[in-house]
Amino acid sequence: MMKTFDLLVSEQLETMDKLLFLQGELERCEEIEAQLKSLQQETMLESVQIEIAKMKKELREIHQIFERQTEEVIRSYQDVKVTS
Repeated sequence: MMKTFDLLVSEQLETMDKLLFLQGELERCEEIEAQLKSLQQETMLESVQIEIAKMKKELREIHQIFERQTEEVIRSYQDVKVTS
């Protein structure tokens, strides 16, 4: 039981790393977006906005995975507590 819990926590930490990385990339792209808007670089701006939309979608998907993993970790922890 404890191995399952440890594995779930490990997987969740990997997901959290992905979340944090993607959030950082999204913030970087949003800064670029603001700079391009101020420079009125429409062609490049559209490209960055498409990338931002993709990142936001991926971020939502990873967040859903993280929430499911959290539920699994809680269930696994409860199982460990019951069998202890």
